[in-house]
Amino acid sequence: MSPQTASILGLVAMFIVATALPINMGALGLAMAFVIGGLVLGMSSAQIIAGFPGDLFVTLVGITYLFAIAQKNGTIDWLVHQAVRAVRGRIAAIPWIMFGVAAALTAVGAVSPAACAILAPVALQFARQYGISPLMMGLLVIHGAQGGGFSPISIYGGITNQIVARSGLPVSETSLFLASLGYNLLCALGVFLVFGGRSLLGRRAAANGVTGDEHGPTGLPWSGHGTDADETIAAPAHPAAARLDLQQMATLIGLAALAVGALAFSLNVGLVAVTVAVVLTLLAPNEQKGAVDKIGWSTILLVGGVITYVGVLQKSGAIDSVGQGVSGMGAPLLAALLLCYIGGVVSAFASSVGVLGAIIPLAVPFLLQGQIGVAGMIAALAISSTVVDVSPFSTNGALVVANAQPEERESVYRRFLVYSILVVLAGPPLAWLIFILPGWM
Repeated sequence: MSPQTASILGLVAMFIVATALPINMGALGLAMAFVIGGLVLGMSSAQIIAGFPGDLFVTLVGITYLFAIAQKNGTIDWLVHQAVRAVRGRIAAIPWIMFGVAAALTAVGAVSPAACAILAPVALQFARQYGISPLMMGLLVIHGAQGGGFSPISIYGGITNQIVARSGLPVSETSLFLASLGYNLLCALGVFLVFGGRSLLGRRAAANGVTGDEHGPTGLPWSGHGTDADETIAAPAHPAAARLDLQQMATLIGLAALAVGALAFSLNVGLVAVTVAVVLTLLAPNEQKGAVDKIGWSTILLVGGVITYVGVLQKSGAIDSVGQGVSGMGAPLLAALLLCYIGGVVSAFASSVGVLGAIIPLAVPFLLQGQIGVAGMIAALAISSTVVDVSPFSTNGALVVANAQPEERESVYRRFLVYSILVVLAGPPLAWLIFILPGWM
């Protein structure tokens, strides 16, 4: 058996076991990386561990730690209160505000994980307190971040446009940006309608009072379904919702520092978040004792283990071998579809930036043959390689899962996994259908 085949079979085995048994897939990934990498590929332990995503580990720890403190001291409740006032209590507008802000952040240069790290905890708090589906809220944040991600001044857009320019291929930067924004807006609209958005229309939140029953803190079902269209919902009221105390003011300053550091100075999101969290803990050490327990450790193990195994998969040459085989096919439309699939499947587990840097150059010889429209192919590849960042194994998806409430984290993870599988299966052919097929016809 070749190393490429063995590594692919290992990945399949991981998914089957983790689906059938209550075993953390990250632990399986680390074990499989050791077995396949060490015994089949002859990798040393240091080479295997080098694939562990240390940067993502720090990001997940820092963000969940910081927002655990913000939730504990009432800052998140204050933000929820202000947001509801801003939209005049229209609950259906809240998910779209999250989408728009995420898109704006990435469009002006923020990396997608930074935008999700800043918005996901607040968005999920909105979902919890107003009976909105956490899956829908998290997905709109991610699709918003991906939608703005290909502007000419963004990270994704810059990488893609530079690769295309170096290859001498004619592609409009603005067209690529609008293609990504439109595609993700379409996905977000579908998510909104399917996962409870229609039941939010017409619902309003009152500015005071709290209701409490078996459905949750707002008196609404957690899924966001089963509510009359004209129902008025009492907004959650933290004791300091109307007036900030010293800790909350310090937390808001810390959150602003996180945003400025990540967006304006390109500082590491995780390190900035940990630093802010430590400063806040020093200001009130006794009140923040339990914050570390709120860090999403199981999610961190899950993501870290799977990505470590993907490093072994790349080392085996399986991904490059499949990509080169597709490029050499004689059927242009089928080859284009398969390239989109490769970008989507690999990016669901690995860095989208890395996949963009690899999949587009892989397609350049194929595009130079002139059988497929260049602009449509580049747009389809770019979108296929990034829309799958809803996967719980990607940074964006992992951030949303890690910030879900502990009692619903497993449910959110499984629903994200199902949705990401659907996106991996349907996302590339939809991009192919919209951007490649019309140019061929």
